[in-house]
Amino acid sequence: MSSNVASGPHDSANQKAVYVFEAPVRLWHWLHTLSFLVLAVTGYLIANPLPALNGEASDHFLMGNIRMIHFIAAYVFAIGFAVRIYWALVGNRFAREIFYLPFWRGAWWKGLFYELRFYSFLTRKQHKTLGHNPLAQMAMFLFNTLGTVFMIVSGFALYGEGLGTDSWADRLFGWVIPLLGGSEATHNWHNMIMWVMIMFVIIHIYMAVRADIISRESSVSTIIGGWRMFKDDQP
Repeated sequence: MSSNVASGPHDSANQKAVYVFEAPVRLWHWLHTLSFLVLAVTGYLIANPLPALNGEASDHFLMGNIRMIHFIAAYVFAIGFAVRIYWALVGNRFAREIFYLPFWRGAWWKGLFYELRFYSFLTRKQHKTLGHNPLAQMAMFLFNTLGTVFMIVSGFALYGEGLGTDSWADRLFGWVIPLLGGSEATHNWHNMIMWVMIMFVIIHIYMAVRADIISRESSVSTIIGGWRMFKDDQP
């Protein structure tokens, strides 16, 4: 069956495939995922250090290496997100969806409640969606976009403590620590939001696989190849 490529407004009766996620968005998605995984593992070990090792302390630098890997992943995480913000400005309309919630639109709220009904198994019929449906858009904005911003800001604030007063990290992000109630409170908030984002990732993976199985459009293959494929011709 041939595919009609969407280059304009969605023609739900005829379009079979739509190029949704551009290459920079897909590259960022997987780089973001990998760097977050490294940050989560190393961050957990930093918060819960390993038992003491045998031998002279000078023979081991395990926790130092773990912190170094954490810092490198943090730079990748932050720089990648900065590039992603840039692409939201110059890319297609789907590249901007995770950075705002169109709460002023009645149709968006209607779609949100409809998706809640669908994912609660209260209806079998699902609307065709090109980019993120309203529920996915809200989840991505709240738990990924805002979570990423918080982790970057709080993480570099803590990083500034190690670099010292008047370091670039302290000058740019030092205000975060007193705002959150001190160094220990900032550590706690940083760890807590990490766990919130981990839970979001688990749910996100489940929903993506579930969507590929029971919904009308592709999900996992779309973030790999960029094309949204539809299983039927109904609007």
